[in-house]
Amino acid sequence: MRFEDAVQLLIDAPRQARRLRVHFAAVHTLVEASKDAELRDALAGADVVAPDGMPLVWLGRLKGKRPQRVCGPDTMPAVLDRSRDYGYRHFFYGGTPELASELVESLTLRFPGLEVAGVYSPPFRPLTFDEVDDVARMINDADPDYVWVGLGSPKQDYWLAAFRPLLHAPVLLAVGAAFDFQAGRVKRAPRWAQRLGLEWAFRLAAEPRRLAGRYTLMSLRFLQLLLADAARRRQVTP
Repeated sequence: MRFEDAVQLLIDAPRQARRLRVHFAAVHTLVEASKDAELRDALAGADVVAPDGMPLVWLGRLKGKRPQRVCGPDTMPAVLDRSRDYGYRHFFYGGTPELASELVESLTLRFPGLEVAGVYSPPFRPLTFDEVDDVARMINDADPDYVWVGLGSPKQDYWLAAFRPLLHAPVLLAVGAAFDFQAGRVKRAPRWAQRLGLEWAFRLAAEPRRLAGRYTLMSLRFLQLLLADAARRRQVTP
């Protein structure tokens, strides 16, 4: 998948009456999916699983493909910008009420004329059955074309899988930290670091105590998955 193709697919979806469930998979996502059946099922049932991370792009190129990085924090502003030409409406689900307010303020300043259908900050616990019905009704009543979900993975991936049958909106997207980036709360790595696949190093330098152990374990598990995949491929190759 190439970035421009992904953005165009998302822009065309409402006009073509397509219903898309869009996930952005980083190394962390795949590592978690290797041990989480619910997450694997959510990704397997998605309409789009985009490579959100340079290691996955490099892996695709090693297999003879030509993918580009398609991450939530880049895709979100690109779609919001172009959507203004069509009057598309957007609903933002996730984060605290303060973050939601900052996000909408930032986006409407950056993209004049942006149609915000609504925002909702869910409780920090699983929704009850009644709350699921209420949330689905609220979003449907707002009549958005896009529902942007920023809960972090894997919560947002579970959410998209559960709510896709309940919502009328053509496009649901799990964009993770994009809310924090677009609201200006968190600074992204420089573009050169992103292109070189070093965004993780930028985050590690900012939060070494919290992320060092997590990144080490995640990298080892990802390497283990790659080696296991390579071994399986050798077994089936005549």
